[in-house]
Amino acid sequence: MAVRIRMKKLGRRHRPFYRICAMDARTPRDGRVLEELGTYDPMVPDVDARAVLDGERINYWLGVGAQPTEKVEVLIKKYGAEGTHLDQQRVALDKLAQSRRRAKPPKAETVETAAAEEPAAEAPTEETTSEETNE
Repeated sequence: MAVRIRMKKLGRRHRPFYRICAMDARTPRDGRVLEELGTYDPMVPDVDARAVLDGERINYWLGVGAQPTEKVEVLIKKYGAEGTHLDQQRVALDKLAQSRRRAKPPKAETVETAAAEEPAAEAPTEETTSEETNE
């Protein structure tokens, strides 16, 4: 069986996302996978943060004769186990993780708004209890 390391397309129209997979060469592009080896997201703004690969498993598949496609071969040279851009990739992934952590505080504002509404909801119940005591 001839094995290829190639990209499997996911996502939606105008928002592509790829999984880098070891597949039988005869299967369709989005067909059955032998093993998933990483991801590639071309929509990430920082070029070095786009590809995340499992270098050990890629080396295994290359060792048993799998042939990468042209695009995947470039990604393996840059971000594989002995890649040329690994330091830049670590910096870019850390920067991306920090920017995603900063994106969460707007949800905290909605929690504060909900907390402000709760005392307003409790206030009528307190008034009804005070009216009951006056009677």
